[in-house]
Amino acid sequence: MPSGKEPPQLLKQRLYYRGRKFDFEVSRLRLPNQAEGNWECIRHPGGALAVPVTSERKLILLKQYRFAVQGRLLEFPAGTIELNEEPFETIQREIQEETGYRAHKWQKLGQFFLAPGYSDEVIYAFLAQNLELLDKPPHQDADEDIEIVLMSPQELEQAILDGEAVDAKSISSFLLAKPFLN
Repeated sequence: MPSGKEPPQLLKQRLYYRGRKFDFEVSRLRLPNQAEGNWECIRHPGGALAVPVTSERKLILLKQYRFAVQGRLLEFPAGTIELNEEPFETIQREIQEETGYRAHKWQKLGQFFLAPGYSDEVIYAFLAQNLELLDKPPHQDADEDIEIVLMSPQELEQAILDGEAVDAKSISSFLLAKPFLN
């Protein structure tokens, strides 16, 4: 994880909200230069994401409604890591639930912070290949509105460059997966 010179001194910490998916806290810190201030942080257990590739070299994406942006975003399948769960377990479950596919070949692509200015959430990205379409349709949670979209890597890259609504974790993971997609 990141390291610097001297860490700030924690003076006070207050949990303002404990939610189903994340917590919100405010910490009062004294910096090494003796300046003091409040820092807000969303504490998140992390997420796992798959870049699924079919045998026809198509990427499986989801067009999903996101309340915060009041619209639908193009995203790779992903999910929040549950308590006592490893990221690989999370994404194996999520890809089946959201796409109706099971992957038989996996490769870890890497991990990255999603929005370190206000959250400690880490995304663990995986490449999912040798996909098998399951007999049962995808399972959507009651709060999900998902449409499955197949795109070539070139089509996704053009959508990103054209400014289509693609979320940051999917753009980052696509960049990590590109060397394996040719």
